[in-house]
Amino acid sequence: MSILTPTAPLTVPAEVLRSPGYWRTVGRRLRNDRVSMVCLAILALILIAAVFAPILAPADPYKASMLHRLKAVGTAGHLLGTDELGRDMLSRLMYGARLSLLMGCLPIGIAFAIGTTVGVTAGFVGGRLNMAVMRVLDVFYAFPSVLLAVAISGALGPGMLNSLISLTLVFVPPITRVAESVTTQVRRLDYIDAARMSGAPNWVIVRVQVLGNVMGPVFVYATGQISVCMILASGMSFLGLGVKPPEPEWGLMLNTLRSAIYVNPLVAALPGALIFVTSLCFNLLADGTRLAMDIRD
Repeated sequence: MSILTPTAPLTVPAEVLRSPGYWRTVGRRLRNDRVSMVCLAILALILIAAVFAPILAPADPYKASMLHRLKAVGTAGHLLGTDELGRDMLSRLMYGARLSLLMGCLPIGIAFAIGTTVGVTAGFVGGRLNMAVMRVLDVFYAFPSVLLAVAISGALGPGMLNSLISLTLVFVPPITRVAESVTTQVRRLDYIDAARMSGAPNWVIVRVQVLGNVMGPVFVYATGQISVCMILASGMSFLGLGVKPPEPEWGLMLNTLRSAIYVNPLVAALPGALIFVTSLCFNLLADGTRLAMDIRD
């Protein structure tokens, strides 16, 4: 079974989603969620380290030194040790956060735009168009997501651009399905019929009434997929299908450090630990946002 099977959309009344008071309540509930706030703080620190890596990094992440290979954590001048080529691990992890976050967020952002457009169109129009779109998506669900990403990237060839394309293609179907499911529910509501009876054109109804109620649940679902996308991107880099050396990327760093696991296991485990923590924070933050939006009282 694919790990990208969409979860059930939020069951929040559409008219409530459009209320400014509703979003204030969501913000308050989210701020009161300590787990979500801790995850948000951790992600903010990782983002700051990635953006300001040229300023914060203590050394050149590409500078090798065979005299300083596999230094332990806490070594003077190398707070997190060095890798198999003597490069400073802290600097490479900071610079690696750039590519890892890019590989995790950019495919989801593109897939969110494409999937929402296709899903809303199919759900609003319905009929044969909806059936055709859903049957095409079923073809993608016939393959496990990991296998599909590796197969597409292998066919396109190794490289960061091809990995971004393959990951985007993998995440478009589940996001499209969630958008179609929510749109199908929304278009049956009374205020959509009232808008039609008032003479509003379909594009106005979609832009004002439909998108305002669909974007929230789809965005929450897409945010939850960032963690999955990061793991897939790291796995592809580990297999040599993603970022190429000597670029610092957490999955690629795991691959190059695997031979050092018996010599200096703590240094070799650092990229994997960051992948785990970042993915977990994205997942927990998405769950907290979903729970904050699901106001039933």
